[in-house]
Formats: sequence, structure tokens, C-alpha cells
Amino acid sequence: MAKRIRLVCTAAALVPLTLLAAACSSSTSTTPPKAAPPAANASGKSISETGSTLLFPLFGDWQTAYSTANPSVTITSGATGSGTGIADASEGLVNIGASDAYLSASDLIKYPGLLNIPLTVAALTVTYNVPGVKSLNLNGPVLADIYTGKITTWNASAIAALNPGVTLPSTTIVTLHRADSSGSTFLFTSYMNAQDPSLWPSSNVGTTITWPTVPGALAETGSGGMVSGCGSTPGCIAYIGVSYESKITAAGLTWAALENKAGKYTLPTASTISAALASFPAAPASGAETLINTSAAGGYPIINYEYAIVKKTQPSAAEATVVKAFLSWILVTGDTSTYLSSVNFQPLPSGTQTVATSLVNSITG
Repeated sequence: MAKRIRLVCTAAALVPLTLLAAACSSSTSTTPPKAAPPAANASGKSISETGSTLLFPLFGDWQTAYSTANPSVTITSGATGSGTGIADASEGLVNIGASDAYLSASDLIKYPGLLNIPLTVAALTVTYNVPGVKSLNLNGPVLADIYTGKITTWNASAIAALNPGVTLPSTTIVTLHRADSSGSTFLFTSYMNAQDPSLWPSSNVGTTITWPTVPGALAETGSGGMVSGCGSTPGCIAYIGVSYESKITAAGLTWAALENKAGKYTLPTASTISAALASFPAAPASGAETLINTSAAGGYPIINYEYAIVKKTQPSAAEATVVKAFLSWILVTGDTSTYLSSVNFQPLPSGTQTVATSLVNSITG
């Protein structure tokens, strides 16, 4: 079980890439037929990746499949959190930094050597441990009041108002948040801010933030730590990537239905993620796009692109060839139901895939 820390994460609030110092410390569209990716360099090359724990289960499947098909290429990966993945890629410590958080326009101006490449579509759950409560509606304002300590018990009137007919216990709420620099934190805080910026300001949106002091609150490392921590803490609430569904279920935890911009409560399913995705335009040329708080009535409100953060200029032409081949394989083969179904992800829409392919093709050595 991950180490549990009482109320850590005291770094100043940051936006996706400006968090680098803190990070080092700890509808449905049919994609058209895809062209085959270039063959990997056969001279025995390696690719290194660190970052998102939300993406990590899928990245492991990609890693295994690609290495099997290309035995001369060695791929190493680590579930270190999105902030560390961004930092490591920026500093040239790894070829690929995996991140749930995009690099903003100002980040890309400040760090022009980095590319922000969408790979697939994920979602974030709000998970709870309240024995006897099998269904629950929550929204951004109530979550903001929970995470600022204004709502402290599960039978509070504000929660009851969203859940007519549900018997809620007087159990004390225990908030869990990520201790490490995390794209999941960026997504969760983005949702609260999008729903009510007066309760959760944009200054407290980021991969590492200053969490309000709430009695009993716990900080956990990694998505796995959030699952195990919430599973062992009756009354807990946590935010965890949809790729951890089997572990969430095994821990006896349940997902909440979240309110979207249209005022509807939805659970993260293939259809609700796809509906949300269809309500947004394709990613711009930079690849950076927020998919939070959809206006689609049937859409789930916390979805995101999973990104490869990559230096446009790799250390050598040979390294660039191998990295491009792997990323091209992900976009052609890896971003399909063969790999996505086990982690509840959805493929990129065709417009965003075109953007991603262009970004991959721009990598040089």
C-alpha cells in the first residue's frame, strides 16, 4: 500500500508546465482507415517514458505489444505522475513524458522545444467509500465545499438535495488527494473550477496545488495509492482514473454520477465519454484542448486527452526515428478497442488524430 501522508502538497498552485519544479519533488466519431506506421529502427534502440499513473495500465499493454512486434526496441516506463513525466521530458531525462494535463499556450511559448501529442481519450472518476450507498449524485459546487471543509458529513443537506430518496449516513467525509504532482489533480480541480469558480478559483487548478486544510484529509501517492487509501477508509472520497475500474471495484468502492454543464448526472461509460468528446472541437494544432464540463446532455463531464510530452528535437536522428515509429504505432494500432476496452478509454476523434499525426511527424533528431 502506498505511503499515506497527512495534509501534504503545499506547493503553490501552478498551471500544467509551470509546475516543473514542484513536479520533480514528488456523436461517436468513426476514425477513417489509418496508414501503417513506419518500421522501427532495427539496430537495438530504446525508448524511455515516465508519467501519468492514469495512462500507465494502458501504456504497459502498448509497451508489451510493441516490444513483441519489434524485439530490437526496448521500452522502459514508470508510473511517476504527470508532473514528473512533464519535467523528465522537458529536462531530456526521458523520450516521452506521459501526462493527463496538457501544456497551455503560454507553456508552449515558454518551452518551444516541447510537443503536446494527444494519444487517446480517458476519464476521471469521483469514487467514494460509503457503506450502504450504491448510487450517488455529486457536482462541482458540492465537491468544492467538501474539499474546502464546508461540508463534513455524508448526510449534509447539500448532498441530500442532489440525492432524493437516498438514505445517507452521518459518516464523516474523509477527503483524499494526490500527494504527487498529478494530471488527475489537474482534471479534478479543473472540473470544480469550471462548475463554480467562486468556490474553486483558477489559481488553485494545476497538477500540484495548495489543498485547503481539512481535518482528517489524506494525501496518497499515485492512482494505486488513492484506490488502496480510499478502500481502507470508510467515509472517503477520492478522484481516480477510469483505467483503475477493476481495482476500484475490488476495493469495494463506487463511482459517483457527476453533473455536467447541461445539468444532467452521468457515469463514465463508453457512451457518455463518447458523447462528451463529440461536443468539443478537434484539438488545435498545438494539441492542447480541455474536455471538461461538457454541454452534451448525455456526456460525462471529466474526460481528457492523454498526452505524450516529447521534445521536438531528439538527441539523434536514430532516436527520433524510433520514437516516431512507436508513437505512430500507438495512433494507428494502440488507440483501438483491442487495447482501449480493458481500461475504458475511447479513441481519438479523426480531427484530433490528424493533429497528433502531424505533431509526431514533426519530430526530428
